[in-house]
Amino acid sequence: MILDRINKENDIKEIPHDQLQELAEEIRSFLIGKLSETGGHLASNLGVVELTMALHLVFTLPEDKLIWDVGHQAYTHKLLTGRREGFDDLRKLGGMSGFPKRSESACDAFDTGHSSTSVSAGLGIASARDLAGEHYHVVSIIGDGSFTGGMVYEALNNASRMKTNFIIVLNDNGMSIAENVGGFASYLSGLRTNDAYTGLKKATEDTLRQIPIAGEWAIGRIRHTKNNLKTILMPGSFFEQLGITYFGPVDGSNIDQMVQVLQHARKVQGAVVVHVLTTKGKGYPPAERMPARFHGTGPFEISTGLPKNRKVKSDWTDIFSTVMCKMGKRVPKLCAITAAMPDGTGLKRFGGMYPDRFFDVGIAEQHAVTFAAGLAVGGMVPVVAVYSSFLQRAFDQIIHDVCLQNLHVVFAIDRGGLVGADGETHQGIFDLSYLSLIPNMTIMAPKNKWELADMLKWAITHAEGPVAIRYPRGTASDFLEDHRAPVEKGRWEIIYDEREICLLAAGSMVGTALKVRERLRDCGYSCSLINCRFIKPLDEETLGRAADEHRLLVSMEENVDSGGLGEHILAYLNDTGKNVKLIRAAIPDEYIEHGSVSVLRQETGIDEETVFRRIAAAYIGM
Repeated sequence: MILDRINKENDIKEIPHDQLQELAEEIRSFLIGKLSETGGHLASNLGVVELTMALHLVFTLPEDKLIWDVGHQAYTHKLLTGRREGFDDLRKLGGMSGFPKRSESACDAFDTGHSSTSVSAGLGIASARDLAGEHYHVVSIIGDGSFTGGMVYEALNNASRMKTNFIIVLNDNGMSIAENVGGFASYLSGLRTNDAYTGLKKATEDTLRQIPIAGEWAIGRIRHTKNNLKTILMPGSFFEQLGITYFGPVDGSNIDQMVQVLQHARKVQGAVVVHVLTTKGKGYPPAERMPARFHGTGPFEISTGLPKNRKVKSDWTDIFSTVMCKMGKRVPKLCAITAAMPDGTGLKRFGGMYPDRFFDVGIAEQHAVTFAAGLAVGGMVPVVAVYSSFLQRAFDQIIHDVCLQNLHVVFAIDRGGLVGADGETHQGIFDLSYLSLIPNMTIMAPKNKWELADMLKWAITHAEGPVAIRYPRGTASDFLEDHRAPVEKGRWEIIYDEREICLLAAGSMVGTALKVRERLRDCGYSCSLINCRFIKPLDEETLGRAADEHRLLVSMEENVDSGGLGEHILAYLNDTGKNVKLIRAAIPDEYIEHGSVSVLRQETGIDEETVFRRIAAAYIGM
């Protein structure tokens, strides 16, 4: 295999030209085979195989810097920098990350995981290069989906002032996770299909070249004047109006063409955009047909593309989706907003049923939140469905535009808590902390699927002001079906009322608390269990009684300890002078790497065994 000769960075430069396409096919076969076992981001990586090869042929790593926006398309980059063996443990605890990580390789220039950041980061690295008097190349690779995020335009505005080389590779596949939306997507679509421009340009240049001496001079003048063919045929050419040189569109499957254009781009003194057309999922028919399905996939059967582990029970997202569709019929003012994730958040069905009340704003969480605020001012009931780790991008908008005005906006926060294999950038472990410090915010966490349904209905029809409902990834819990107390703002649910020890559990940790309680009772301890389903406001009445009637309180949450439920309970106990011991079972105040959720729970100390041992050790010593 040709791939066997790639053992470290820059080895691809030693591969004969006539073997490069075969290498591309081997890389695709390798990725499909490995990810069919481990899962991971398949479609995005299959689409950039030749593009990544061209980058590695033109630039020298790690001296030159490649910054991958989001980073879920960097698998070929990892292969070409000698990390093939790491794919056996891809996204497992202690194994290779699914995203670029500086701690993993000197060839990873910047840690990424969220969208629309690479141009800003690359611009900063290029500016640092210039300040240090160095001369390496900086390349930011960014997908067209990321151009729906406003941060890109802030960076482009600054990049236009660059006087030294800075390359932006626009990987245009017409997709983010779902199909792209908005004006810029339409603009790029026009560039992709503008055969009139590209054909006329080539014909004009071919004709001019036949004129001795003056022909080449004329071509040069056409290329460098502001009133060139592109400006005539495509008024307001976006990048060039900003003062950024534009090359493209370039065929993303043609290595030779990309190498040639990238070599030209290296010579530009200033910012330059290289527009590359790729196909998400290229080379694997199921991924080409269903790129969204193969954006992030679990293990699958190569022959069919079907998952190896079929979903049997509904997950939390399914429950949210079903309730939203039902409430859409009952509440004509109900609107739904997603930031480029109609499938992932469960809003695709709602969008099909109520298209006029469904808004996909693109990868633009800040805009999504303020847009929702505007809908609320206009009398609508907006529900913003978003992953926990992505909502934190809109922190200021939540404070300033929603909560300051006490607007009735519902935040459906999916993937709250540990999410597993995507690692540090995707763990939803900060939301209870950063949301609970905001005035006017109400925060809930359901213990099971029925409680999620009840909370969502209450938030839509009875709540006033901003409401956040936080639920985890995976199969929706179906325990405690008979415990379905009505949702009342700020009221906790007493599931078991005993003495000695009291478990105060929120959301996903109620299930863990049930198991801990069983073990404590098997050891002869009396143990209460309270479902702290409102993180804010605290049920001070129930908490006060629990403090008075028990010797030991244990708070349990799938959130960082700093600023979480446990700290708020501790503050209440201190403020009221309650003399009771408190154990806080929460995630340590640190970033949590990739791995399975069950293993990460053990590593962070919020699993059943660890919590039980802490309680037993503390109670014996009392």
